[in-house]
Amino acid sequence: MSNILCIDDEPSVGVVLEHHLTEIGHHPVLATSVDEGLKAVREQPFDLIISDYRMPNATGLDLLELLRAQGYEIPVIIMTGYSSIEHAVMSIRHGAVDYLTKPLRQEALRIAVNNAIEVARLRRENEAYRREITSLRGQRTIVGESAALRDVMETIAMVAPTRATVLLEGESGTGKELFARALHEQSPRKDEPFVTVNCAALPEGLVESTLFGHERGAFTGATQRQAGAFERAHRGTLLLDEISEMRLDLQAKLLRAIQEQEFERVGGSQPVRVDVRIVATTNRDLLAEVEAGRFRRDLYYRLAVVPVKTPSLRDRHGDLPRLVEHFVAVTASELGVKSPVVRADALAVLERRPWPAISANSPTRSSARCCSAAAIRSVRRPSALRSPRRPFCLPPPLRRRPPRRGRFRRPRRTRERARASCRSTSTTSNASRSSARSPRPAGTARARPTCSASASARCATSSTDRPKPPPDASQRSRETPAAPGGSRRRARHFLPDGSAA
Repeated sequence: MSNILCIDDEPSVGVVLEHHLTEIGHHPVLATSVDEGLKAVREQPFDLIISDYRMPNATGLDLLELLRAQGYEIPVIIMTGYSSIEHAVMSIRHGAVDYLTKPLRQEALRIAVNNAIEVARLRRENEAYRREITSLRGQRTIVGESAALRDVMETIAMVAPTRATVLLEGESGTGKELFARALHEQSPRKDEPFVTVNCAALPEGLVESTLFGHERGAFTGATQRQAGAFERAHRGTLLLDEISEMRLDLQAKLLRAIQEQEFERVGGSQPVRVDVRIVATTNRDLLAEVEAGRFRRDLYYRLAVVPVKTPSLRDRHGDLPRLVEHFVAVTASELGVKSPVVRADALAVLERRPWPAISANSPTRSSARCCSAAAIRSVRRPSALRSPRRPFCLPPPLRRRPPRRGRFRRPRRTRERARASCRSTSTTSNASRSSARSPRPAGTARARPTCSASASARCATSSTDRPKPPPDASQRSRETPAAPGGSRRRARHFLPDGSAA
């Protein structure tokens, strides 16, 4: 149910409005003049106002102007018994959301009231979203009070109200995009679009289409007309990030678009006029690029109408503690934890860093994410107490054992089966040899084997010629390989007289 103020100098119309609005489910409040209606607005909030066009002291258009002058953003529906196209157009131009004619019909009134209340709800949501976006942008504000930063901010504040093109030069990570957004927020174009184009990240064949747009059928895949960055940034600001990465052939087209505020879409023949403010950024010395022939000189002077050098963190003396506290608070808010306190020893470690660019965001965010205590402190000892570093050497490389060649290792189960079969074969051969021997009578000595006649002659002949072996070597016996039965026997040569050789 919504509160609706009904203003009409005829009491009968007010009664009809009260009846219809009550049946719809709203709460009507009646007033007979504009002054009485404004007094009711100051006393209580209303979601909608339904006012007559012609009244004795003031008209519905006067009511719209008074509401706007006093800062009230309440939707108004104008109704009249003298309907004309001119009155309807004038009412809409002055801010009315709808226009009704008398006598009022309940269905038309219901549709007009519901639409007006929906418009008011969308306006409130839009305003809430705008405040939220503004607060999110505030988290990326420029933090610091150093002299170098104040000089840059003073230059931006001086240039923001004009249409001059600004060139932001500085190292990567020095916040060039933040300075460009600050320039846009302080300019009269702050309510208009802020479009960013990263020239270094665009594919080579789509740079021209991204900047100027294309017509339908301009190339393969162009199924419909698409607006480029210049067209989307109409009446706003266009940020050309890393402008030094743009090709030379496109620099000529960009120069004409900046100078004439006019361009042609890819595949089109009709010029398109825009009103765009250009802000360019680069991390290189653009004048040195001009001298090297990699950037057009005329385009450089067109962009560098107001050159601004963004300072790095090593040039912003005294800003590091404020930056660390800001990043720690933002990260703690994102993680939903209590913001830790940054101790002096941690700040001392950060201040000793060379800081090639303003990259304090990364270490402070990492510290806030990894710190489980209530304070962030330094975990490294001071350099005076730190032991000297030992020279770093790589460990010796791991040597891979070469594979064993010429031998195939059977699986475990196969090896066990082979061993079992060998045991059974050995047992069988021993048993067969035992059964083949004849039993020796008890008390008889074992017969010694004798050599043949030829072997004895060789032994007798060679014994006189060869040198005699040492005494201990003659007693050694040569062992023969193991017999199939598993036992070893000593082999000796005997002479004919029975003595050992």
